Amino acid sequence: MKEYKRLVLWLDYFNSVLSRGDGRRIRLDKAVKNPELQELIETARRLNYSPVGEEAFHPKRSFESSGYISIERKKPKGKVIEEIASILTVIRGEKRKKN
Repeated sequence: MKEYKRLVLWLDYFNSVLSRGDGRRIRLDKAVKNPELQELIETARRLNYSPVGEEAFHPKRSFESSGYISIERKKPKGKVIEEIASILTVIRGEKRKKN
């Protein structure tokens, strides 16, 4: 049964490699190349959501493994996606500096 009190955010929403038709939901300049589930979970934690991560296949790309997080619904989905996209690029930058 669908939970209406939670939002589902797929990795594909933030993937710069994908077109909008393949599932990307944000502009290319805010997207990152092949985001990882752990990065998405860390981003949601920094924004004070309590994410639950799950590996799965996105409905538009059922041939390729992906994943999603589920968070409590506090704001409209579009605003949450924009917030997460801006912090996701920061986390990706921090990850590059470590390596």
